[in-house]
Amino acid sequence: MSGHSSSVVSVYLRVWAALLVLLAATVGAAFLNMGPFNAVVALMIAVTKAVLVILFFMHAKDSDRLIWVYAAAGVLWLLFLIGGTLADVLTR
Repeated sequence: MSGHSSSVVSVYLRVWAALLVLLAATVGAAFLNMGPFNAVVALMIAVTKAVLVILFFMHAKDSDRLIWVYAAAGVLWLLFLIGGTLADVLTR
């Protein structure tokens, strides 16, 4: 692994371990009956995992502000799509 210091590898291993813990939390939450909060908990865990992947594995943490603008535009577009779907489903 040329060009990588041991601290970078350590960060990757910690993020990977956090993703595994969040995976276990997702599986555990699937077996719990939390009523209407099942979807909320699952989405919170999924958003946390997505943020970790974007920041560390896609290197958005150390990138220019333009990359952040594009990432925010992607999140905004996803929110528009989810909002449009919910507006259609909830008005039927």
